[in-house]
Amino acid sequence: MNKISNFLSRSSRKRILCQSFFFGAIATTSVISNAFSVNSKAYGQTPSPIANNTQIDSYAQAVLAMEPARQKAFETIKNLIGNGEVPKIVCNDSNSINGLPRKAQDIAVNYCNNSQKIVQDNGLSIDQFNKITIELQNNDLLKQQVYNTLLRLQKTPDSP
Repeated sequence: MNKISNFLSRSSRKRILCQSFFFGAIATTSVISNAFSVNSKAYGQTPSPIANNTQIDSYAQAVLAMEPARQKAFETIKNLIGNGEVPKIVCNDSNSINGLPRKAQDIAVNYCNNSQKIVQDNGLSIDQFNKITIELQNNDLLKQQVYNTLLRLQKTPDSP
């Protein structure tokens, strides 16, 4: 293990940690996403941007606010399940929640309700949040914008 940590420079480790956090945060957002139908686009139309800078900031703030609760819920559910793998939990899919033990269901529902409130408290509707989440999977520019916003928000002190 020492060889691995000595091999990676401090900045390399920091970059890997930031990237890991980013992808973990994106995975968090998929937990509360709804299914959307894909809209067909007419050829020749310029697609409108999926999100403006204000929405990207709101999205990133919501993701950062949800992450500690997601980690705690995941660890608690993992401990309740024991050695088994924690199944993918999707808030709008009752089957994914109903398959959990009763105590784990309560934790998952609590997390989902809390996440929904966080999204709304950050100025986005659930539909807007989910639309951005889905678009992140295919839009590298949006992914980079969200990533940069997450980094900026984490570096910004909370002082007024």
